[in-house]
Amino acid sequence: MPKKQGKIYLIGAGPGDPGLITVKGLEAIKEADCIIYDFLATSRLLEHAKKGAESIYVGKKGRFESVSQEEINALIIERARKGKTVARLKGGDPFIFGRGGEEAEEIVRAGLAFEVIPGVTSAVAVPAYAGVPLTHRGLSSSVTFITGQEDPRKEASRIAWDRILPGSGTLVFLMGWKNLPLIAQRLIESGWAPSTPVAMIRWGTLPKQVTISGRLDNIGKLSMEKDLKPPVVTVVGDVVGLRERLNWFESKPLFGRRILVTRALEQAGEFSRLLEGQGAEAITFPTIRTLPPSSWKGLDGAIKRLSSYDWAIFTSVNGVKYFFERLRKSDKDLRELKGVKVCAIGPMTEKAIMALNIRVDLTPKEYRAEAIIAALGRKNIKGKRFLLARAQKAREVLPVEIKRLGGSIDVAASYRTVRPSIPAGGLEKLLLNGGIDIVTFTSSSTVTNFLSLFKKAEAGEALKNVRIACIGPITADTARSHGLNVDIMPKEYTVPALAAAMADYYRKK
Repeated sequence: MPKKQGKIYLIGAGPGDPGLITVKGLEAIKEADCIIYDFLATSRLLEHAKKGAESIYVGKKGRFESVSQEEINALIIERARKGKTVARLKGGDPFIFGRGGEEAEEIVRAGLAFEVIPGVTSAVAVPAYAGVPLTHRGLSSSVTFITGQEDPRKEASRIAWDRILPGSGTLVFLMGWKNLPLIAQRLIESGWAPSTPVAMIRWGTLPKQVTISGRLDNIGKLSMEKDLKPPVVTVVGDVVGLRERLNWFESKPLFGRRILVTRALEQAGEFSRLLEGQGAEAITFPTIRTLPPSSWKGLDGAIKRLSSYDWAIFTSVNGVKYFFERLRKSDKDLRELKGVKVCAIGPMTEKAIMALNIRVDLTPKEYRAEAIIAALGRKNIKGKRFLLARAQKAREVLPVEIKRLGGSIDVAASYRTVRPSIPAGGLEKLLLNGGIDIVTFTSSSTVTNFLSLFKKAEAGEALKNVRIACIGPITADTARSHGLNVDIMPKEYTVPALAAAMADYYRKK
């Protein structure tokens, strides 16, 4: 039987913003056994890889080359010949100055199957994120994409400079940072007005995007003054003038802000996406990790007598997750909750319960344990039995107060939180050098675990110029008890509200 050969996907990863990957490209990444990716293909996309998939970085940055093109070609073919599905992840679009054609030719010579999945090219996306439409009625009806890596002084240039005449519409140069003065000179010599608007955009589509606007006769000088470095996309033409009115991305309230996300890794993604939607750069630094409880004895006992409770109370999404996973492993299902009323501490916990097709009977208006007590206090709970599925270590407000009100309660540890072994590395230096604008805390544990990375005096010094954002009053009180000033806290104690509160804070400033 002939040996099975793999398949190769040449995938355009887009210009940087991970949200610009195509649906088809994302599906290929999820399918791949091996992902071979470039410097400009964001590593965030690797989060979608299946468990056990191999990832190989072959990125090239400027004149520094980690792996030659020939070695990349050989690597793609070697993995596919082993029967693997290979995702060759390239920045932008693989067939626009991406050497994807060269790789495809080598694959064909090797007799292997391949598929090209086009990507959003930086030539189009980066100007759009800078507020520069490449065509516009009355200003430009054509676009020319030109490599900027070819030296315009070469005698045998493959670029027809004599045909790039004034009135040729919009010009987009990719990778032209080093040759910009020569490019500008060549265009002026070809008849382009020295006053022609030019925009240079670095790290386009990312929160660290930087845009410099000028003219052909001064853009080289401006680039040097601003110390602009690659990767850069350069746009030449009258459409650049529209940026003043259409600059939507850099006008976002959190644009350019670097925000530290300290919540658990499995929950950080949602928060990061919300922050990035407001223009921020989210830096994931989990200071908390959820694990099963030290013993299942308490929860297993509660599950056996589940139908005997009047109320089941859940105080976190994690509590819901671990409780119902254990319920299924106990060979039981949702029918065990028949007749049991369900209480959720807040809307996110409520959403997690409702996703299991379970009705929530009570969600307090204020998302904290005290509010649950206030709501239950208005009901006749004397003699009622309660189950509280929560973290192994938590505040004792609910158990104490329910007993005071005449109810009985079983506290079942559904999960526990620990501090992951994370190297602090250059975090303190990053904080001291102004590399972080906001540190976010979504629970008291994230506060204490984060501060445990520093000596007391060091923490105060590292955070003195950093804004502190807390999800709610309990977390904020913990932060203040450690000497931190809390700058931002939403009125609604949820992650979406916290992201919105940070945006409002900078919008007002």
